[in-house]
Amino acid sequence: MNIHEYQARQLLGRYEVPLPEAEVFTDAGAAGQFGAQLFAKGETVAAVKAQIHAGGRGKGTFKNGFKGGVILCKTAGEVFDSARAMLGNVLVTQQTGPEGRLVGRVLVAAAPRIKKELYCAVLLDRALSRPLLMASTEGGMDIEQVAVEHPEKIIKETVDPALGLLPFQGRKLAVALGLKGDLIAAGAKCFAGVFKTWWECDASLVEINPLCLIIGRDGKEALLAVDAKISLDDNALYRHPDIQAMRDLAEEAPLEIEASQYHLNYIQLDGSIACLVNGAGLAMATMDIIQHYGGRPANFLDVGGGASKEQVTAAFRIILTDPNVKGILVNIFGGIMQCDIIATGIVAAVKETRLRLPLVVRLEGNNVQLGRKILQDSGLPILNGGSMADAAQKVVKAVGK
Repeated sequence: MNIHEYQARQLLGRYEVPLPEAEVFTDAGAAGQFGAQLFAKGETVAAVKAQIHAGGRGKGTFKNGFKGGVILCKTAGEVFDSARAMLGNVLVTQQTGPEGRLVGRVLVAAAPRIKKELYCAVLLDRALSRPLLMASTEGGMDIEQVAVEHPEKIIKETVDPALGLLPFQGRKLAVALGLKGDLIAAGAKCFAGVFKTWWECDASLVEINPLCLIIGRDGKEALLAVDAKISLDDNALYRHPDIQAMRDLAEEAPLEIEASQYHLNYIQLDGSIACLVNGAGLAMATMDIIQHYGGRPANFLDVGGGASKEQVTAAFRIILTDPNVKGILVNIFGGIMQCDIIATGIVAAVKETRLRLPLVVRLEGNNVQLGRKILQDSGLPILNGGSMADAAQKVVKAVGK
């Protein structure tokens, strides 16, 4: 689950990560008043930031012609004007696609003078099965770009999950980033807070980009997390009802929301061949083999290891909601799941939805012969796929692409 920047700030604040003063607003007038308060305190610049689940906001363009989802303002009037231009309008960025995202909230934040932009993130190193804290002096850039152009500037610190991030590791990272004097301790404290946010919130990613070395109103240098992104592990949300309440359904595709209600993992794509598969790895392989034989997958749909007849029927309904779907490939390996149960679900789903599209089913594994017999005896025009390759070729041929 993804959350907004202002919500990420709330979580980071719990663990004493230093943040610029900011508030979120749904009303331009209130945003302008808060901007006036910031300027009255001595701030010289305030940032107005559109709140959507997508990056590249600063370079984005609103469909009303307003340019930029992140605007730096020097007066309360500019804060008001920027908030008014953003709220209720659609922002298009490289990550949103041409349809864009409707902006319902803006974050107004103090924008102190930045001396240096740094980078910090925590994620899971799957090769080592341990948390990994990454930092870089190249803040403000995409970390993927830094990895390609300046891999030597990415500093990595592996964390023992039994011990957590140790103080010396935080200081080591601070020194590697070029921090000196009191900023070394400040950096270590900041890294500890970022790691605790990742660990305590069951996050899959906590990213601070940029983590800024700033000149405060008192003229002293300090560290601030100027922008933050947090992605959370859906499987752990039951432990965090307060975080689960942060879910913004307006930022999610309607079909993906419906799928989640049936505990299905669904992502809509732009192809014509729908996939219904059990297991994420098999789903990826199914999409690859469809592409290999000249087709284009219309979705990623993982029904999990123990799908019921109701879930299979729901999956078919969701698939058929996509007008681009011209054919369906069901690819099931019955390990935990029994092929006869899936076959019964497929027959029921085809009858209930009155399916008229080509349907190819490849079953393998537990109770496979019984499953195939159920499909054969159903009298429905279901094509049997003897292997993944055979099934993929048949559905591509049936669709005609």
